[in-house]
Amino acid sequence: MRLSAASAVATFAAAIVLYPLLDGGAWFWASLGAVAVVFGASALAGKLALPAWAAPILSVMASAFYFTAAFSGSKAWGLLVPTKESLLHLGKLYATGWADIQRFAAPVPADAPVALLVATGVAVIAIVVDHLAARLRHAALAGLPLLALVCVPMTILPDPINWPTFILAALGFTSLLIADGRERIGHWGRAVLVRRTRHATTGPRDAVDTGGLRLSGKRIGFAAIGLAVLAPALLPVMEPVSWFTFGVGGSGKGGTGSSISIPDPVAGLKGQLQLPDKRTVLTYRNSDNQARYLRIYSLNLFNGEQFTLEQPNGRPENRVDNGPLPPPPGLSGSTPVKKVSTTITISEEVKRLNFLPLPYPATEVRADGDWRADTDSLMVFSTEEEASGMEYEVASVDPQLDPAILNASRPVEASDQNRRFLELPEGFPDSITTLATGLVSENDTPYQAAVKIQDYFKGNDFTYSLQTQGQSNEALVDFLIHSKTGYCEQYAAAMAVLARVVGIPARVAIGYTGGTKTDNGFAVSTADMHAWPELYFEGVGWLAFEPTPTSASPYGQGTARVPTYSLPQPERSDTPASPSASGESASDLPPGIGPRRGLRELEALEELNALNRLPADDSMPLAAKIGLGALGLVLLLLIPAAIRLVTRSRRARTLSWKVTGPLDDVTARAARVSVPVAAAWAELDDVLCDYGLSRELSETPRALARRLIERYEFDAESAAAVTTIATAVERVLFARDPGTAEPLGKQLKIVRRALAQTVSRGRRLRAVLLPPSTMRRIRGMGERVLDGFDRLENIRFRRPGDRTAREKELVSK
Repeated sequence: MRLSAASAVATFAAAIVLYPLLDGGAWFWASLGAVAVVFGASALAGKLALPAWAAPILSVMASAFYFTAAFSGSKAWGLLVPTKESLLHLGKLYATGWADIQRFAAPVPADAPVALLVATGVAVIAIVVDHLAARLRHAALAGLPLLALVCVPMTILPDPINWPTFILAALGFTSLLIADGRERIGHWGRAVLVRRTRHATTGPRDAVDTGGLRLSGKRIGFAAIGLAVLAPALLPVMEPVSWFTFGVGGSGKGGTGSSISIPDPVAGLKGQLQLPDKRTVLTYRNSDNQARYLRIYSLNLFNGEQFTLEQPNGRPENRVDNGPLPPPPGLSGSTPVKKVSTTITISEEVKRLNFLPLPYPATEVRADGDWRADTDSLMVFSTEEEASGMEYEVASVDPQLDPAILNASRPVEASDQNRRFLELPEGFPDSITTLATGLVSENDTPYQAAVKIQDYFKGNDFTYSLQTQGQSNEALVDFLIHSKTGYCEQYAAAMAVLARVVGIPARVAIGYTGGTKTDNGFAVSTADMHAWPELYFEGVGWLAFEPTPTSASPYGQGTARVPTYSLPQPERSDTPASPSASGESASDLPPGIGPRRGLRELEALEELNALNRLPADDSMPLAAKIGLGALGLVLLLLIPAAIRLVTRSRRARTLSWKVTGPLDDVTARAARVSVPVAAAWAELDDVLCDYGLSRELSETPRALARRLIERYEFDAESAAAVTTIATAVERVLFARDPGTAEPLGKQLKIVRRALAQTVSRGRRLRAVLLPPSTMRRIRGMGERVLDGFDRLENIRFRRPGDRTAREKELVSK
C-alpha cells in the first residue's frame, strides 16, 4: 500500500513538468484522475494478494473504465462499461488529439482530445512505475519511465525546465526510494538509528523503527536535489549545439559566449500557419506605403533533409545603437536603390521572439535594448531581450532592378565565403540534379536560370497544402517530381536546392509576407508566416524569389507576392545597364529614419542600454577570461576566511571592554562581565579548532589551561595569559560575584601566538584560508535546516476527543 501510494505521488509529481506544453487545465485533472485510478487498482491488487503479473492488467482495465466514463460516458453502457460506440468515439478523440499535437506549437490547446491523449500517457507511466516499484520491488529502476516523462518538455521546448517543477519531480522520486527502503528494512527488524528517542511515559516501543533510515534518506535526497539545482547555476555553461543556439560574440562561426536557445524556425512556421484563428502579430508603416516581406531567420545550412540556422554572431560593436548596420553583402555601390524608413510594432501576444522582423536589407535599426546584427545575414537578435510589445524603426534600401542589371551579374566563384551556400550533401538524388540541369541552358545567366527555376513552380500542376512533410531527400524528390504538393517551406527549400545545383548561391528565409493593408499601414497575422528562397547575385546581393502559389484561394498563400524583377524575361541582354539617373546608389546610404533624437533622449536611451548590456563580452582575450574565472574561484574559496575574519573582528571589539559596573548591583555587573569573557572563550575555542587542537567537552576551563601549558610547554607569559582567560571564565560560570573584567584581547593574542608555534606552517595556512571553525558552523547550519524538515513530520493535528498517553495513564489510575 505504501509503495503504491509513493508510486502514484512520484508519477504525478513528474507529470507536472508537462504544464509548459499545454494550455488549460483539463489535462491536469484528467491526469490526476488517471493516477488515482491506477493507485486504487494497485491497492486493490495488493489487498487481494494477486500475483505480480495481474496488477498491471487490473490497472489497465480500471483505466479503460475511467477514460470511458470521463470522455465517452454518454455512449457507454451505464456511463462506465465500454461499448462499440464509446470505443469508436475514444478512437476519434485519440486521432484528433494526435493531429492537434502535430499541428500546434507549444503550448497546445488542451481540449478534450489532447487531455485524453496526455492522461493516457500519464496512466501508462503510472502503471509501469507501480509495477516496477510495488510488484517487482525495483524502485530505482522505476526512475527510468519517470525520467522519460520529464524529458518530454526538455526535447520540445527551447527553455529549460522550471526549477520548482524539477524539485517536485525529484522529491516525488526521492519519496519513492525512501518508501522502498522502509519496506525493505521493515522485514529485517530494527534499523540502526541516526538518533534514538525514548517516549517519556511508555518507554521503548516494540515496533520496528525505521526513523533513522528515513532521516538518512531524506538528508541524502535533499542534498542531491540541492546540488542538482545549485551546481548548474555555479558551473560554467558549455557551448550549445549551433543549430539550436547562437553566440553573441567571437570572431568565428564557432565562437563561444553568452547564448540562448531558439525554437525550430520550420516548426514554428508550420505551427503558425495551422492555427485555427488568425492573430495579428505585428503592424508596420513605411515611407513609401508599400508592402514588404519582413525576414526573421536566414537558414544557410542544408543537411539533406531541411535548411537549418547557422550560428549567428554579434560583436559588441555590432549593437544596433552604435550606428548603421554592416553593409549588405554583395550590394555594389553602383546599383540604384530607394531608401525606405519603416516603423514596426510587435504585438504583446508574441512570446519568446529574440529576432526582429526586418525588411531586407536593413541599414540601420533603432530599438531599445541590447540588439545586435549578424554581419553575414544582417539578422538582428538579442540574448536577453524579447520583441514582445516593442516598437522600433528601421532604415532599409530597396534595389531598383531591371533585367539588364540582373543579367549583368556574372556567376560567382566557389570561394570559401560562398561555398556553404552551394553545398549539397553526399548521396544527393540524381533525379533532382537532372531536373535542375534540364530547366536551364548553358548560355543562361544566373538571373535567367533563377527565373526559369521559379517559373517551373508556377506551372506543372504544383498545389499548395499544409498536410505534407518535407524532411528528407525522398520527400524532396516526391514533392518536385511526383506529388508536387506542399506548403511554402517546401517550395522555398526546393527552389534553393535547384539553384545550388546550377551554381547559384541560395538560402531560405523565414519571416512574414507584407500582410494586409489597413488605414494606418499594414497588419501582419499568423497566417502571413512564410518561407521564401533568397538567391545571391554579384553586384546586387541577396534577392528574394517567390515559387509558392500566391492565389488567395485555399490553394495558395494569399499575401505572398512575386517580385517584379523575377518575372520571366525571355530575351537576354548582354549590355550592362548603367545606374538610373534618378536613383540613389548603395554607396551613399544615410540612415533615413527621420529626425535624429534629442540629446536628452539619447542620454536616456544610453542609460537603458547600459542596464541591458550583456554580462559577457566575447571579444575579451582568453587569458583575461581565465584570469577572471580564477579570480572568481579564489573569491568563492575565500568566503569561509572572510566569515572567520568578520567574526574575529566583532569579538575583538567586545574584548576591548573594561567592565566594572556599579558596586552595589551584582546582577548587572555579572551580566556585563559575561559578554567580553564569553567572546574570549568562544574565540579561544575557534582558535583551538582551527589549529586542530580542539578541547574535550568534559574539560573545565582550568583543566584545559593546565593541559595546554603542560602538553605544549608554554612559557611563563603564555601560561599566565591562558590562566587569566580560564579564571575569568570560571568566575563568570560559577562565582556569585564575578568581580571586574579587564580587557582580555592581549591575553588572547599571546595564547594564539603560542598555539601557532605548536603546529606546522600548512596547518596555520589552512587556519587562515579555510578555517575549520567556520566550516563547522556552516555544517551545523545545514543540520539545523534538515532538523527543521524532520520536525515538520512530527506535526500532528489533534482531533477532538483524542487523549495523550499521559492523560490515558491518569485516567487509568
